[in-house]
Amino acid sequence: MFRKIVAIEPVSLVKEAEEELRTYAEEAVFYGDIPADDDEIVRRIGDADGVLVSYTSRIGREVLERCPQVRYVGMCCSLYSEASANVDIAYARERGITVLGIRDYGDRGVVEFVLCELVRILHGYDRPMWRELPLEITGLKTGIIGLGVSGAMIADALKFMGADVRYYSRTRKEDREAAGLRYQPLDRLLQECDVVFTCLNKNVILLDDEAFAQLGNGKILFNTSIGPGHDVKALERWLNAGGNTFVCDTVGALGDPALAKNPAVICPGVSAGRTAQAFELLSKKVLDNIRTFLGEQ
Repeated sequence: MFRKIVAIEPVSLVKEAEEELRTYAEEAVFYGDIPADDDEIVRRIGDADGVLVSYTSRIGREVLERCPQVRYVGMCCSLYSEASANVDIAYARERGITVLGIRDYGDRGVVEFVLCELVRILHGYDRPMWRELPLEITGLKTGIIGLGVSGAMIADALKFMGADVRYYSRTRKEDREAAGLRYQPLDRLLQECDVVFTCLNKNVILLDDEAFAQLGNGKILFNTSIGPGHDVKALERWLNAGGNTFVCDTVGALGDPALAKNPAVICPGVSAGRTAQAFELLSKKVLDNIRTFLGEQ
């Protein structure tokens, strides 16, 4: 059991999960706003031995050094790799602090966002139509860059709708290819596909000026990643070339808030993965991690 566990910011746990969390600690504190700086994070943690953090704050070495009682940090957000994490996992390991994160909890909402926006563009619903006549997804040449969980789900949804789907990934996915998904090198995928989806881990920048030149004009590019999968200036130059459309859910996926004003950008500014169902699944995974940690003590 924890002596004290603190959620230093809103962590999107459902009410039932918050109540269960209280049974694992003598004291549980939940903050409803985002801390302004490291000093405020340290003040909120205080003498707690358990900490919960979302994706909006960072717990770095400096914070952990000033909070010697911490023995567990629960990331209530996606943990893809140590390099992309908003917790200094390497230093935590040196200190004997366990850091556990979650992933794959908001993917269905992302798939729905992609299909919704794509249909609106192809048919011209409440926005300029992409081509002279309305188009179905059927037969549309689409490319998925990054075939993780969300990329695979988008591929499945597009195939179900009849699209011609190809993929590029650092590693070949033999099981997916056996099921009919076609692998292409990145340059060919960019050249041949009319609609491309980047589904990459955070901090993976794959599209530069050369890649955008291969993609060419008159294309639609979706970014479903947490952060940009592109060089920001290269994206801006591609957008300004004319006839191109870029779609993402949040400004963070753009890489530069100023680009949201570009008429070739569609960005509602709301995370597609933050749904009621996603919060339920997030809560379950956060509690599973805590039970795992406490069970190993």
